[in-house]
Amino acid sequence: MKGVILAGGLGTRLNPLTRVTNKHLLPVHEKPMIFYPIETLVAAGIEEILIVTGGDSAGDFLKLLRNGRDFGLKRMHYAYQEGEGGIADALSLAEDFADGEPIAVILGDNILEKGIAAAVDAFRENPKGARIMLKEVPDPERFGVPEIDGDSIIRIIEKPSTPPSRFAVIGVYMYDASVFDIVRGLEPSERGELEITDVNNHYVERGEMKFSILDGWWTDAGTFESLLRASNLVAQGASRSDP
Repeated sequence: MKGVILAGGLGTRLNPLTRVTNKHLLPVHEKPMIFYPIETLVAAGIEEILIVTGGDSAGDFLKLLRNGRDFGLKRMHYAYQEGEGGIADALSLAEDFADGEPIAVILGDNILEKGIAAAVDAFRENPKGARIMLKEVPDPERFGVPEIDGDSIIRIIEKPSTPPSRFAVIGVYMYDASVFDIVRGLEPSERGELEITDVNNHYVERGEMKFSILDGWWTDAGTFESLLRASNLVAQGASRSDP
């Protein structure tokens, strides 16, 4: 199983910091943001990772991460997304890298307290369809929200005014090779982008979507408030682990 980290976008909500660098190279506590999703995938047993990025600072990822050996990877790969086509458009660039294998995908600004190894292992055992990670949150209307019936997801609604559950779809997804056919069939949303929620709903409609509930805290780091929160959460965890 291979890993894909989506680290493109302009990061406009973190302007003016992102005038001079990619959002995912900003610090979260003592490390660059991009280190955290890499470490999450490595801890789940993934040995090859593709970084999909874009913009003027794409070359800085290579300078920082090099061949991935510092993380224990066999190999680090890179792809460049032109323009702002959305998350699913960025994912489409991973098709040759995946080469028919299942993939674990994580958004580059997602910081998790605990790992995803159990979910990745479950998908390895039955790599058919898709599996997404969910987390109960106090403000689900800010996210993609699943409507759940027992062990099944009925649909996923993006930023609903009346959320059907208290769970958010966080930026961790596992897909089989058919994901790239799904992306090719998507129509751009009103934002002019290919939406990852539309990808996930295709799997839901096919009855091929499973989910895991994330243990521990989760945050993105795409705004000043969430960037500070991520740094504070990581720092608190580091202080608790110090002897």
